Amino acid sequence: MTLPLYRLVVFDFDGTLADSFPWFAKVINDVADRYGFARIAEHETETLRRMDARGIVRHLGIPGWKLPLITRHIHRLAARDIDAISLFPEISELLIDLERAGLRLGIASSNRETIIRQVLGPADARRFTHYACGASLFGKAKRLRSLIREAGVVPADTLYVGDEIRDWSAAGEVGCAFGAVSWGYTRVEALAALAPTHIFSNPASIRDCVAITPARAVRGLEDR
Repeated sequence: MTLPLYRLVVFDFDGTLADSFPWFAKVINDVADRYGFARIAEHETETLRRMDARGIVRHLGIPGWKLPLITRHIHRLAARDIDAISLFPEISELLIDLERAGLRLGIASSNRETIIRQVLGPADARRFTHYACGASLFGKAKRLRSLIREAGVVPADTLYVGDEIRDWSAAGEVGCAFGAVSWGYTRVEALAALAPTHIFSNPASIRDCVAITPARAVRGLEDR
């Protein structure tokens, strides 16, 4: 019999569900000027998209004590510019399919829950039963662990889907599987080098991996 790989699928938000990188690229140098760290030249962008978060922080010369201030400021800008941030194509369809397949859905993100819900819209926001938001830059593991515990499942039954090396690190620290998406902030080549559990080339590939529909279950029984 075919059984689901996972009971709970947790998503990162920015770069995974939401196409926020173009907006981020527009505002980051103004943030740099405000908080006194290095601007990002256009030719540096691809290099930074292959680095982990700690490497980026070091490259830009950001002292640790400034990170919470910068994060809060970026959240304020995101709330101001909410109409400039939207979901990637096919994300809504993916969420519908996962919900119909009986999977429980969660979000573990550094972004604010209010911003996430606005971008998702009421219908998609309701598909998520668990939110663990507002994590510090290096605090995703703690939020992810709490979300899994709250959902009443074990890490082995959980898949965390994200687009950054720190997402991979959080999943590893918690002990759950990690699915790397190819369309986010970090280049997929850098994520692939970490040997994630899955690499997803598009939202439909997530559905095909984890959603056991009635038709697929029947085929699994026929294969016995």
